[in-house]
Amino acid sequence: MLIWPLPALLSWALAWACFLGLRAAGLGLLPAFLLALLVGGALAWTGRTPWRRLFMLAGFPLSVLASGAAGALPAWVWLLPLLLLLALYPLGSWGDAPLFPTPSAALDGLAGAAPLRVGAVVVDAGCGLGAGLTALHQQYPQAQLLGWEWSWPLALWCQLRCRFARVRRADIWAQDWSACDMVYLFQRPESMPRAMEKAAAELRPGAWLVSLEFAAPDFKPTARLETVPGKPVWLYQSPLRRR
Repeated sequence: MLIWPLPALLSWALAWACFLGLRAAGLGLLPAFLLALLVGGALAWTGRTPWRRLFMLAGFPLSVLASGAAGALPAWVWLLPLLLLLALYPLGSWGDAPLFPTPSAALDGLAGAAPLRVGAVVVDAGCGLGAGLTALHQQYPQAQLLGWEWSWPLALWCQLRCRFARVRRADIWAQDWSACDMVYLFQRPESMPRAMEKAAAELRPGAWLVSLEFAAPDFKPTARLETVPGKPVWLYQSPLRRR
């Protein structure tokens, strides 16, 4: 993983390389700028926080403006970076975890620690680009996999990637968890109290809440796995037990 601010510098450099290459190939200023902005926007998805995403997305257009190369661009173009950021990461989700994919081997052994019936309903709450759904599918190939994601670009991309799951745009906190046999989260430490309270109120007996990396300090885990160093998996089975 690149150390900050290298991801930002890389996104700006690639956007500029795209822009200059397209201009050298004879493409007009506006389409070249828009395509390069999309390249920078795609890389901005990997930012670990909203502010880093904003810096990664804004660096290229601001540098174009500072260079004087933007004189022929219409004024409305400068709203596009903000619109791209808001589409990718709507304001209602800024309190949740940023896009940070589940490592491919992080859930190895989960099916052994938390066996589920055939046809069980397993939800990736905040599925992003689908890395968690892919890992869950490997563990539970006969489960009904659902993906909930509030960002519509991420939800759409995840739908295209994870044809084995039903993915839709949804607020994970507004959804009813009572029909789930397992809810998988890769959120933030600050989100865990809210997640545990919701799980305690809605999960039926025997259902599981699974959290990658972040434990719930006020609850006793049923099991703990760690197949990727530094990425423990915390398992809590309903009814949840408080410490």
